[in-house]
Amino acid sequence: MERDHRSGAHTGSSGPSGGVFEAVLASLLRASHQATFEQLPGLLVDAAVRSGFGGARLFVVDLQQDVLREVTGGGLNAGEGGRELGIDATLAGRAYQSAQLLPSGDGMQVWVPVMDGTERLGVLCLQQARQAGEGEAPVGEERAAAGWALASMAGLLLVSKRANSDSYARLTRTRPMRVSAEMQWTLMPPMTFANEQVTISAAMEPAYRVAGDGFDYAVAGNTAHLAIFDAMGHDTSSGLTASLAMATNRNQRRQGAGVADASHAIEAALTEQFGHARFASGILADLDLTTGGLTWVNRGHLLPIIIRAERWASTARCPPAGPMGTGLDLPVMVCRDQLEPGDRLLLYTDGITEARDRDGQQFGVERFTDFVIRHHAAGLPVAEMLRRLVHALLDYHQGRLEDDATVLFCQWNGPA
Repeated sequence: MERDHRSGAHTGSSGPSGGVFEAVLASLLRASHQATFEQLPGLLVDAAVRSGFGGARLFVVDLQQDVLREVTGGGLNAGEGGRELGIDATLAGRAYQSAQLLPSGDGMQVWVPVMDGTERLGVLCLQQARQAGEGEAPVGEERAAAGWALASMAGLLLVSKRANSDSYARLTRTRPMRVSAEMQWTLMPPMTFANEQVTISAAMEPAYRVAGDGFDYAVAGNTAHLAIFDAMGHDTSSGLTASLAMATNRNQRRQGAGVADASHAIEAALTEQFGHARFASGILADLDLTTGGLTWVNRGHLLPIIIRAERWASTARCPPAGPMGTGLDLPVMVCRDQLEPGDRLLLYTDGITEARDRDGQQFGVERFTDFVIRHHAAGLPVAEMLRRLVHALLDYHQGRLEDDATVLFCQWNGPA
């Protein structure tokens, strides 16, 4: 289960009274209804000052989670003039990685993660206000609580504005994006979700050139729906194939179809659109969040990995039907596995394991699972573990992947 990291502040100062702070948040919420993405920094500065801070600066993470870029309110050139902070080399980056509130050494700033649920969006830098004749105020419990509340509100406002803001999209990109990747990222769900019963997180590279891989998940009642796809090729048509597979799966799932029927519908949709010229492998799975029962089908894809007791890795087995769109008419077998509380399920594409070093040695399944086991055991948030996995994969393959590499992580925490 994802842990609550919102602790560890120093004691000794107070924030605004409850009634005053509630009024500040209410005013911020009202002002946000007709505000644009570019206006968020000004709204947050005003709310921070009224809450007893000296000011606020909002930073969002780039698509590959390398840097944090300041939101300056500069319109189409939203990144101009703002600071850019490395995630692996700054205090702001440590706050982002750990999902913890971190004060600077001199007490002049507080860095607070900005999140939507458990999805990390960036950080909020709150400047401490000086009292007359005094140094910087320490970060007491009430002030820390105010910082978390402002950062939480910043997360909600970012999510509400980013869908219709090209400025946000430009700011989170450090290089041009291909059309296929533009299409794929539009369809992706949030990269991380967690509640008491389940933790789900995903990563996908090469972020700016992805064309063919896709993942999907949703939680409905006591069921977590999971899917991963790998379309043939690595071009715009591959992206179209994966997009059609994901859209058909969602359409069927939302009509109550099971995993086998959904895979048949994907097969029919791909065949209708492309004949048998395009196809996609995939895993479609339903996880019962009350019992841990996993129901799934294998459409010619790499088999899932189950990690148990934080150290034992095994491969789930299911007779494969043909990839969707091939028209092989192989029987689709519905398979079942029983997860135990704490079990971690890994769905992945071949770009993860087939990345090669300079000597041609593949990254491999063993290295992949060992990385997940070691880094998750270190207490990292799941999303941070996957961020480091992607960076390790890129380093292994000399910084540039030739094939899409996607991983979908699901941990069943047990019944609520």
